[in-house]
Amino acid sequence: MIEILSRTELGRAKEAGALVANILHTLKGRATVGTNLLDIDRWAKSMILEAGAVSCYVDYAPSFGRGPFGHYICTGVNDAVLHGLPTDYKLADGDLLTLDLAVLKDGIAADSAISFIVGESKPAESVAMIEATERALRAGIAAVRPGARIGDLSYAIGSVLSEAGYPVNTEFGGHGIGSTMHQEPHVPNMGRPGRGYKLRPGLLLALEPWVMADTAQLVTDADGWTLRSATGCRTAHSEHTIAITNDGAEILTLPTLVS
Repeated sequence: MIEILSRTELGRAKEAGALVANILHTLKGRATVGTNLLDIDRWAKSMILEAGAVSCYVDYAPSFGRGPFGHYICTGVNDAVLHGLPTDYKLADGDLLTLDLAVLKDGIAADSAISFIVGESKPAESVAMIEATERALRAGIAAVRPGARIGDLSYAIGSVLSEAGYPVNTEFGGHGIGSTMHQEPHVPNMGRPGRGYKLRPGLLLALEPWVMADTAQLVTDADGWTLRSATGCRTAHSEHTIAITNDGAEILTLPTLVS
């Protein structure tokens, strides 16, 4: 299913996007050395419910997971890149943490992910990998223009990741979003320009470049959800929900809170 949102629905999408971004902004500030992943999940739950929103994750039970997910946020540490199930783990100095959050507010969903280093230690390779996913995300958004196709976005994202030296997995990637979290079209992180669905104003997309340092192969953790790098290498993930406009793209998941 591909949804094209009305002007009213787009207004609600902006509210959902700001909520997701502000929660992630707050959680990043709280995630320090010694913070328990289960505390991050509890904080996310509290902020979602306080805002009158609904988690997209708690009851989520797709074919690729051992559902339902049962938590309010995905927390990936170091080699865990996607669908990280929060566990009783305390963050250590230098950990690479990914937070991925999706909520439904007034019937419209928004989805975003951030990766960052916890504590004072900043391994150069990890910082470079995070920055590469952020550059790729900006490139994908910049490729949105009247007449563009999904392949143009995928090509822009994949070119940045490949030029940075990272293998690219196309099994999981970006997606349409609207009244539900995951919709068509699929937006792989590698593609051919001029191919695929033609973008239309009112379409929402969640673009999400993610990489693993030295492999494109994933393995599923024993929890049935967390996807890790097959080699145990570190990983990074960046994601924004954007709205396609007549002129290009509007990023909906930018925080409005002041640091």
